Amino acid sequence: MQIAFGMLSHRLVITVFAAALFAGQALAQSLPRAYPEHVGLSSERLESLKSVMQGFVDRKQAAGIVTLILRKGQIAHLESFGHADRETGIAMTDDAIFRIASQTKSVTSVAIMMLVEEGKLALTHPVARHIPAFAKTTVAVPPEDGGTTVSSLPATRSITIRDLLTHTSGISYGDGFLQQTYQNEDVWMWYFADNDVPIGTSIEKLASLPFAAQPGERFVYGASTDVLGHVIEVVSGMTLAEFVRTRITEPLRMHDTHFYLPPEKRSRLAAVYAANGDTVIRAGDGNFGQGHYVDGPRTSYSGGAGLLSTAADYARFLQMLLEGGELDGVRLLSPKTVQLMTTDHIGDAYGSAGRGFGLGFQVIEDVGRSGVFGSVGAYGWGGAYHTTYWVDPAEELVGVMMTQLLPPPNGVSVSATFRTMVYQAIVESGAARH
Repeated sequence: MQIAFGMLSHRLVITVFAAALFAGQALAQSLPRAYPEHVGLSSERLESLKSVMQGFVDRKQAAGIVTLILRKGQIAHLESFGHADRETGIAMTDDAIFRIASQTKSVTSVAIMMLVEEGKLALTHPVARHIPAFAKTTVAVPPEDGGTTVSSLPATRSITIRDLLTHTSGISYGDGFLQQTYQNEDVWMWYFADNDVPIGTSIEKLASLPFAAQPGERFVYGASTDVLGHVIEVVSGMTLAEFVRTRITEPLRMHDTHFYLPPEKRSRLAAVYAANGDTVIRAGDGNFGQGHYVDGPRTSYSGGAGLLSTAADYARFLQMLLEGGELDGVRLLSPKTVQLMTTDHIGDAYGSAGRGFGLGFQVIEDVGRSGVFGSVGAYGWGGAYHTTYWVDPAEELVGVMMTQLLPPPNGVSVSATFRTMVYQAIVESGAARH
């Protein structure tokens, strides 16, 4: 009886999955679908992933979530949980649109490398070659004895394009002791969607402020990629939005990826939630809440944090990288360029055990020392609204998880849990085959 029940249970799981697999949603048709077992995943173990994600919703630790797994170029899992807007009762859908914040950085980094391949940029170029305001930058000296006066010293060398891509430019988000200085100039942190001036105006203002470290000294996470976004505008003669649309998202058929949302797509934008003790509540309408991505001035295009997208759109972008810069006959980059981008460039300067940082991506160098599921060579990043993604070439795997939490409740990491549940669902390891 145990064997018979197990077979029945397995057939039930397959039947339920088949119904979802061919539900006919347009976004799923943009990439081929596959039964999990056909690409080395377990349907039953994916049910565990779904149960765990639903648990976050049931405990009100997230309002809604979308999860997607690509393996061998095929969607083996695409599920939505909870609500896009809990208060109005709008259910989360597979094609919900999310603020992806720092997941924008990978798109901007690819755009930069496209210009490098065209000979219009070089990694060794000083930024000042394209943005003269960076000709003479300074580095902050922290105030002593709890003071508030920030002094500065001249930078020891010019900031290069490579420094910006690897976040070793010394440019922060103006946090810590620099916060007041940066706030006074309205270039504090990563949010530019409410600005009614072009991003170039903000970047030139940023160039006049003291930075957190000397160029090349250490990894400093901050507005480097926003500077790159303006470099793209200067070199291409287009706005960043136009370049991304015409050179990346339209060719890759990423039809729901935008810097500002077309008004007709307003109903698909997931609401932002924020921690309220052990649960979450709907965030307010300010910059770090619902924001200005629909009704804002549509003027400032942030290369570091400005895009909105869907799980399926972003998966197409990642699959392009996994396939060496090409997807469905559209080539954006050479395989050797992708290899260069996803290789560690800064060694110990990154400061995270078992991991390095390439040209726009964190890279796993040692699985054991990193302490995360994955393979050597896997690369990825995430966004401020608790979204995450990674590409694992050894497993021919792409993982994308979208939600809108800023911040999540203490101790809650939907993104880390999603990664664990993806790898536990693998029953045929690509790494073992190789």
